[in-house]
Amino acid sequence: MRISVSSDMSAGVAVRLADELRRRGHQVVAHGALNPDERDDWAWASEAAARDVAEGRADQAVVCCWTGTGASIAANKVPRVRAALCADAYAADGARRWNDANVLALSLRVVSEPLLGEILDAWFAGSASEDADNRANVTHVDEIAAR
Repeated sequence: MRISVSSDMSAGVAVRLADELRRRGHQVVAHGALNPDERDDWAWASEAAARDVAEGRADQAVVCCWTGTGASIAANKVPRVRAALCADAYAADGARRWNDANVLALSLRVVSEPLLGEILDAWFAGSASEDADNRANVTHVDEIAAR
């Protein structure tokens, strides 16, 4: 899978994240502080990763900043992106299942290396629910964004 990754700094699990994704067999497209040719501010870096997903250059993305909040907000401004800030495996599983999230947002401050592994395990094991109510919610979110 092609995964776009962004961070506004090379701190916390940012560098480990890209290495871990490669170890798991994914192709990584780096943005922000992970790519010396790009602007590393969270809004620009997160937008770049989210646009990769929205425009088909990546299957999914992982965006990071100190709290993860700014990265998720910026990513969610890109049409067809559903970014979820996940602090644990349960949230990552639910984001994939119930929200059909295609961008994972992480906090560089609170996500440790062991926790990163658990979150990624849950994220990649998850898939979108086919339940009619869950699909209706995801469709409605897309409709809200289109207004």
